[in-house]
Amino acid sequence: MHGIHGMHADGRPGAAPLPSERHLLGVVHSPPEGSVLRLLGGLSLTFDAVPVAVPPGSRRLLAYLALHRGPVDRRSAAGVLWPTVTESRAAGNLRSALWRLQQVGCPLVRTGQSTVCLEDDVRVDLQSVEAWAGRVLAGTAGPADLAVDPGTIADLELLPGWYDDWVLGTAARLRLRLLHALDALSRLLRKAGRPLEAVEAVHVAVLAEPLRESGQRALIEAHQAAGDWVAARRQYDVFRGLLRREIGVEPSAELTAVATMPRPRPRPEPRAEVANGG
Repeated sequence: MHGIHGMHADGRPGAAPLPSERHLLGVVHSPPEGSVLRLLGGLSLTFDAVPVAVPPGSRRLLAYLALHRGPVDRRSAAGVLWPTVTESRAAGNLRSALWRLQQVGCPLVRTGQSTVCLEDDVRVDLQSVEAWAGRVLAGTAGPADLAVDPGTIADLELLPGWYDDWVLGTAARLRLRLLHALDALSRLLRKAGRPLEAVEAVHVAVLAEPLRESGQRALIEAHQAAGDWVAARRQYDVFRGLLRREIGVEPSAELTAVATMPRPRPRPEPRAEVANGG
C-alpha cells in the first residue's frame, strides 16, 4: 500500500509523504514497553523501547505471523513463505527462521507441534490502528480518538516495498478501512461542534481517493457545517468535473441534492419587548 495519498481533489497526482514517526502507537495511549512490532512504514522491532535487530531470514515470517494473529498451521505458513521450493525445504526454512527469532533476546513466537504464532503480549501497531478505526466507525470513539491527527493516519503504509500477495491483500483492506474511518471521524467531529477539524479529517481521505463519493459527500457536508457554502459548492463542482472526465458519469442524485440545497437563512434575532410605562 502506498500510503493513502494518491491524487489531489481535482485529479492531479499528489506526492505521498513519508510515514510519520508520530506513529500510531499514539493511538494506544500507553508507553511502548515490552515487545512492539511495527509494520506501518516498514518492519521494525523494539523491546522496552530499545531497537532489536530482526534476522534477515526471519523478517517475512515475523510479518506473516503479525498479519495472521492466532495459531497458523506450520505447513501452510511454510508453503506461503517459500512457495518455490520443495515442501521439505520449506519446512526446513521455517525451522531455521523460527530458531533465529528465538535468539533475538525477547519472547516473540510460540510454537506447537503443528502450529506457530506470535506471543500474546507482542504488540503490533497495525492492530492499534485497526482498533482505532473500529471505534470511530462504530461511533464509540473517545476524546483521545477524536484528537488523532488525520495526517498521521494518511501517512500510514503497510510494509512498503513488500509485494507478497498476503501483504498486498491486507494493505488494500487497511487502505479502505482507514478511508471510511476518516469519513466517520469527520462526522463525529461535526457532531462535536468542531466543523473545521471535520473538514481537515475528511479532506485527507478525498485527496487519497477523489472518485469516492462517500468521502466527497462528507467533505461537502463538513464545509457546510463550517458555514463555508461556497467551498461546499466548489467541491461538488470539482467532483462533478472529475467524474465526467474519468468515468463519464454524473454524481448521484443524493449528493447533488446535498450540494445544491439552499443555505439556511439565519434565524431572526428575538425582538426585545418594550416595557409599558405607568
